Amino acid sequence: MKFYHAPGACSLAAHILLHEAGLAYEPIRVDIPTRRTEAGDNFAAVNPKGYVPALAFEDGRVLTENVAILDWLSRQAPELAPRDEAGRTRLIEMLAFLSTELHKPFIRLFFPAGDAERDQMAEAVAGRFDWLAGRIEGGYLLDGRFGAADAFLYVMSRWAGTLGVPLPGPVAAHAALVEGRPSVQAALRSEGLS
Repeated sequence: MKFYHAPGACSLAAHILLHEAGLAYEPIRVDIPTRRTEAGDNFAAVNPKGYVPALAFEDGRVLTENVAILDWLSRQAPELAPRDEAGRTRLIEMLAFLSTELHKPFIRLFFPAGDAERDQMAEAVAGRFDWLAGRIEGGYLLDGRFGAADAFLYVMSRWAGTLGVPLPGPVAAHAALVEGRPSVQAALRSEGLS
């Protein structure tokens, strides 16, 4: 399996889960602005959408979109899988929230049209982090144990630090807890971020 990613991008969440699940994969870095792999190949030939992450399987199938990839990866290791069907539905719910309500506003924070938009998006992101702070129990977002949603939230917590967006106490503690995991450290080293 080939894993297409960009260092520090949202694909870091899937990279963490690949390590967590102990799956064999070939990491392939993608330069997002040029849509080229580190070998110079056209990434659009793999994912015409042009963004990471993407998983390419030996049989030619390609899986894209964080929610789908994180769900698939979480089902590859019993310790990452939700405990029951209701848990899986809750996982999809949380991944969808993180993807649409936190990840997308962050893109506008990284590339604002101006100061007013940056301030508006920073306020929106802060409010969403506040909501998430109330969902953390036992250190994690779901079932009191590490899972796909935690990896995704961790990536955006890193972004918040980069952009100077303050994290509420429970989210900051969550980020510190997740960052201590061996899988996270391995993914960070692999991406040159440690």
